Amino acid sequence: MEKFEEIAKKGVQIYNRYRSPESRAELLGLEGRRIRVRFEGPFCRTCGIRDWVEDYAYFLEELGLRVRLIEYLETGSEERVGVFEVVEDED
Repeated sequence: MEKFEEIAKKGVQIYNRYRSPESRAELLGLEGRRIRVRFEGPFCRTCGIRDWVEDYAYFLEELGLRVRLIEYLETGSEERVGVFEVVEDED
């Protein structure tokens, strides 16, 4: 579980490096195999705000963790929460 947490935190760091100041991520917590992240910022409205949240999954995939967005909440005009779940490999 420690490695899972490390990857989730590293994903936030990378996300913020490449998406800030338009969007900034904050790890809210881990719940089993789920990751809850808050995204804040003015976002690029023409890009589709949900896309900014989904980008976090791409950064995690580059770190070797496949996830999918399972819940998307609009909690304010400049705040979103995404809940991601680990995708199990099908062998």
